[in-house]
Amino acid sequence: MTGMTRPYLSDFPTFYQGYVDTIDSDDILETLHQQKGKTMSFFERVSEEKANYAYAQGKWTVKEVLGHMVDSERVFVFRALSFARGEEQSLPGFDENTYVPAGKFGDRTLQSLIDEYASVREASLTFFSNLRDEDWTKTGVANNGNFTVNSLAYIIAGHNEHHLKILAERYF
Repeated sequence: MTGMTRPYLSDFPTFYQGYVDTIDSDDILETLHQQKGKTMSFFERVSEEKANYAYAQGKWTVKEVLGHMVDSERVFVFRALSFARGEEQSLPGFDENTYVPAGKFGDRTLQSLIDEYASVREASLTFFSNLRDEDWTKTGVANNGNFTVNSLAYIIAGHNEHHLKILAERYF
């Protein structure tokens, strides 16, 4: 699949460059697949008590971070789906600081969030695995920024890595 090469800087808004830069691989499907196991393993080592921990007042708990990761992946894949199918309308942004409290992730078990993460990632992998070469380079606008489908796959992986790093540094 020719569309799976690293995205160019012009393929996404500069805000997301830090996420894309964390991904070294040119095989984004393999990266997403390996990352699923790594992420699940990371969270499966967390106790339910620790999952309710936030490192500072006003910061998200471990469960809320995982819930945010799931919500964000869904949004990014929806954008990729929309652009791959030729959507010409601009898609809205989303405010994670509204989504996280609305998700009520603290009311759930950590295992239920891990299971949801696994399901969402598997659906993402199925979607991206079945794109045609020409779909990867299709473009669209979301939150007033231009994206390629390919860049969204890298953003998903980079966003995941970003939050695992924050969790490792600030929570554990």
